[in-house]
Amino acid sequence: MKQAGFFDVEERLARLSGLGDQLEAFSRTVDFEVFRPDLEKALAYSDGSKGGRPPFDPVLMFKILVIQTLNNL
Repeated sequence: MKQAGFFDVEERLARLSGLGDQLEAFSRTVDFEVFRPDLEKALAYSDGSKGGRPPFDPVLMFKILVIQTLNNL
């Protein structure tokens, strides 16, 4: 196996798209942004004034949970 190059990410994403990427399928069928207000309200993130690492996007984390559930992970 050869070492990954600088531009291999695009090739890998193109290959995933060709194989039927689940994230792309979900993006076409489900509008996950509808869930953003409820997720932000439930998570109640701080304003960041105390510093620290910014939180992950709540919609992204929700997508991850949906995919994990559908694949029994």
